[in-house]
Amino acid sequence: MSISFGEKIKIILKRKNITIGELAEKSGQTRQNLSNKFSRDNFSEKEIREFANVLDCEFDFYFTTKDTNERI
Repeated sequence: MSISFGEKIKIILKRKNITIGELAEKSGQTRQNLSNKFSRDNFSEKEIREFANVLDCEFDFYFTTKDTNERI
């Protein structure tokens, strides 16, 4: 069982003692809009990269082919 992007972001927020409201402000969104995205777990890659930047984290997004294990 994998955890959602929203759950992963919440873990980082908690560890860094940052609220969803602060993340929203620093990423140029309203708190309500961001809360709605968390409830739907609906984030664009661009948003996730922005969150990583705001949270001082690295984010890698890639596909790995099953036959060759190549990362794309």
